[in-house]
Amino acid sequence: MAVTNDIGRLFQQAFKNIDDVLWKEAGCSSELDYTEQTSWLLFLKYLDDLEQERATEAELEGRTYSDILDPPYRWERWAAPKDRDGRLDHNKALTGDDLVEFVDRKLFPYLHGFRQRASGPDTIEYKIGEIFGEIKNKIRSGYNLREIIDQIDALRFRSQAEKHELSALYEDKIKRMGNAGRNGGEYYTPRPLIRAMVQVVAPRVGERVYDGACGSAGFLCEALDVMQSRPGLTTAQLKTLQERTFYGKEKKSLAYVMAIMNMILHGIDAPNIIHTNTLAENLADIQEKDRYNVILANPPFGGKERKEVQQNFPIRTGETAFLFLQHFIKILRAGGRAGVVIKNTFLSNSDNASVSLRKLLLESSNLHTVLDCPSGTFQGAGVKTVVLFFEKGAPTRKVWYYQLDPGRTLGKTTPLNDADLAEFVELQKTFADSPKSWSLDVTSVDTATYDLSVKNPNGGEAVAHRSPQDIMDEIEALDAESAEVLGNIRKLL
Repeated sequence: MAVTNDIGRLFQQAFKNIDDVLWKEAGCSSELDYTEQTSWLLFLKYLDDLEQERATEAELEGRTYSDILDPPYRWERWAAPKDRDGRLDHNKALTGDDLVEFVDRKLFPYLHGFRQRASGPDTIEYKIGEIFGEIKNKIRSGYNLREIIDQIDALRFRSQAEKHELSALYEDKIKRMGNAGRNGGEYYTPRPLIRAMVQVVAPRVGERVYDGACGSAGFLCEALDVMQSRPGLTTAQLKTLQERTFYGKEKKSLAYVMAIMNMILHGIDAPNIIHTNTLAENLADIQEKDRYNVILANPPFGGKERKEVQQNFPIRTGETAFLFLQHFIKILRAGGRAGVVIKNTFLSNSDNASVSLRKLLLESSNLHTVLDCPSGTFQGAGVKTVVLFFEKGAPTRKVWYYQLDPGRTLGKTTPLNDADLAEFVELQKTFADSPKSWSLDVTSVDTATYDLSVKNPNGGEAVAHRSPQDIMDEIEALDAESAEVLGNIRKLL
């Protein structure tokens, strides 16, 4: 434990020092920039350690190892050349304008070219090309860049303890970035909530786990941690976890880079993360081979997708989260299980798209559990959410609700924790009634509205209250529907 603590302190101090340097950079003005710039440098250092590890293994086994990077672009050559005593060779180490010019004009173009040269999208070479085609070096001072490189060069990624400590610190960095602003918050879901969702959905080794709006890959990383910690895993099962279990898609460049880095730090060498707009895929094109056993996701909500994107869905709506929910229902295998975060007003909105989507969910899947989350669950987000747990195949007969109440106001200094969700996880196993939980027989649901509002019959507050903005959004949606109907009528006249 003392060794782990020493590693943790070393990494923590290095991250602090790096942030202090980036604070002086004119091109880096927020936690988002700090995380992005730290990510690409950490990635290249990790890659160097991985290459050395693979070369050593090959030598011990009598094999020839081919390096991924050509000599001029290896970390040990351009970033941290060493002298005979293992110290930084200042005569060879680039700094100042020379360092920035090399990174911008030679290193990044070379690394971006890996996308075209890679044998396929599931290789680490392809990931290298994707990452360095999406981000840019924002560190304009070569002296600041040299300071950061020296800090990162002192870190090691060889042992499991080192990787664990670094991944924990990286997660904390993502959390701070998420709390820094609206855009960052899209990438961060509270880890206690993710862990509870993973426990309920219970992915098993051999199943394929998917997040079509993966952000920084928090759901996939937590699922990996749970699955690989199970005792008695065989070498073949560990290989399955490494290569054929976790899949994600992400639209935004920074989030994509963080997802790749986060999964690498959790032990997945070539993550199956694709940089794409999931919603641009036509649902009609999804085949059985494309489907997944488990879906864990917190899709972005409140966005407005273009008309051409909406054409890909049978239930057309501009609400991003509603399009994602259709995607998840379609891409889930029969018997597959899902846990999806969505705004709580989804349960009661009266616009045609919401009613149709609730009907689709109830008829195509068993919506067995609804977890109602309190305000403040997502720091910086002013909306209330629920988590929908469903299994595809049989229609819904009964829905079990749990109204999460930590007994305090959630905020930056009092965030959600694992203990807050322990009762939910335990009661959910048997769908037990309690002062916070109850069941709804679907035969009692009005088929004109399919209203699934959270109304605690045990005297709790009915919590599906709608904000003025939600009401305005619904009015706008209804107006748009009316305009479309009128337009179609005019065409017929």
